[in-house]
Amino acid sequence: MQSFKVPVGISNRHLHLSEKDLKTLFGSQAELTHKKALRQEGQFASEETVTLAGPKGSMEGVRVLGPTRAKTQVELTLSDAYKLGISPLPPVRESGDLAGSPGIEIVGPVGRITLDEGVIVAKRHVHVRSEDAVTKGVKNGDSVSVRVNSERGGLFLDVVIRVDPTFNLEFHIDTDESNAFSLQNGVMADVLPNWEMESGK
Repeated sequence: MQSFKVPVGISNRHLHLSEKDLKTLFGSQAELTHKKALRQEGQFASEETVTLAGPKGSMEGVRVLGPTRAKTQVELTLSDAYKLGISPLPPVRESGDLAGSPGIEIVGPVGRITLDEGVIVAKRHVHVRSEDAVTKGVKNGDSVSVRVNSERGGLFLDVVIRVDPTFNLEFHIDTDESNAFSLQNGVMADVLPNWEMESGK
């Protein structure tokens, strides 16, 4: 592969709702209300927010992202999980990989639901459009490194490449990761072949 630059996109805690769970939380006629378009085509932040209730605390105003999905998915940082008292801690997973993950209670203005599973910490990843993947020499599922040049810059290892015809180029991390590296949305980072430490060094 050839190295290439990618803008950083920082994800705060959020969730994706199934159509059924949307109706339970917001009412039988509820539809997600578009608030702000996201960088990925067709994705948007909605006006709707919920409260997440865990064993040790709750978090209000957690944003719902649209459109609805087949299964409800909650994406937190590890800091969030500690604050809420989620145990065992949510696994670091790619979106949609929910099997065996912990659950949580979600409270909306009309109703509430209790998930048996569905809480994850999103695995850092790079979105790449299909035609760009060909020219850059990467494919879906590849593991790469991403170097950031900031006040506390460094190297992200084992970043997964996600390829789709609709994707726009973007490096997705959560707020724990962005804070650790002093990063802001839109700064440019370098995608590099995955770096591996040689034994004995």
